[in-house]
Amino acid sequence: MQVPSPNQWTHSMHRTMCSALLCVLLVLARVSKMVSAGDYCSWRGSGLVSDLRQQAVELIRLRCTEGSLEWIYPKRALRVILEPNLASGKYSTACIKPSAQFKGANIYVEKNKEVRLLVGETEGLRQVHCFSMDRQQVTLFLQASPQTEITARTAGFQYELLSSQNSGPWFHKFALVEAVCRPCENEDLLMAICNSDFVVRGSIESVSHDEVSRMSRVDIKARKVYRQRNSIFQLDDSTGDWAGPIRTLLQCRVKKGEGEFLFTGSEHFGDAWLGCAPRLRDFHHIYQEAKELRTNPCEFQAD
Repeated sequence: MQVPSPNQWTHSMHRTMCSALLCVLLVLARVSKMVSAGDYCSWRGSGLVSDLRQQAVELIRLRCTEGSLEWIYPKRALRVILEPNLASGKYSTACIKPSAQFKGANIYVEKNKEVRLLVGETEGLRQVHCFSMDRQQVTLFLQASPQTEITARTAGFQYELLSSQNSGPWFHKFALVEAVCRPCENEDLLMAICNSDFVVRGSIESVSHDEVSRMSRVDIKARKVYRQRNSIFQLDDSTGDWAGPIRTLLQCRVKKGEGEFLFTGSEHFGDAWLGCAPRLRDFHHIYQEAKELRTNPCEFQAD
């Protein structure tokens, strides 16, 4: 085994922005036998338990397209491999959302044999981080922060693996904001009712903007929910109406409009993200015309 020169070590450490301790953990992860906690969609464990194993790095494999990790009393390090079952599809992007009370560790992502800091313990805003996948997998390192006494700290995150077709707006904002905010073409509208995670008919109750997160929230009063993947839109038994929030980027400059709309979009990390939202009367006209020409991609009954 060839040992790099001191200059190479220094250059590599500066270039990858990892601490000396993390570099040691990377070496241990590659050349030593790590204890593996098995394959999961989600994982929950404790650094106190890992103390009994006397292992520097614990290996966790998360094999689903979405799930979560919760590390209580972080100690030493975790090597987390996001590696979905290939039978479930081809994924190009991974996104993680740190828990609101994330504390006790830093998260690093390994890309092209380099390691960079992804989530720092001292960060205030817990935003979503997205990055491309190498050969259908992503390797994360969670390094516990130094501590002099045992305190209740938890480092956790949710993750989702995305294909190019179901990437959310918070991923596209790293590319072209215009692609997210542009109006939908007729073909986009017709595909949206077939492929979206949610399809809801309703009106806009209010719109609020958050300058810090650079997001906008659109509160919807819905007369009918045609489809939703999770229970974001809730039924009010007293009125018979549905209600729920939809998020989008602040740059899209969403305003409250009058009348009924057909809201469509994707769901990520428990939030609904706005896709196409035509006025209901406009959608009826577009859909009826496509149906007469037999170009509608799916059947949809918007009564």
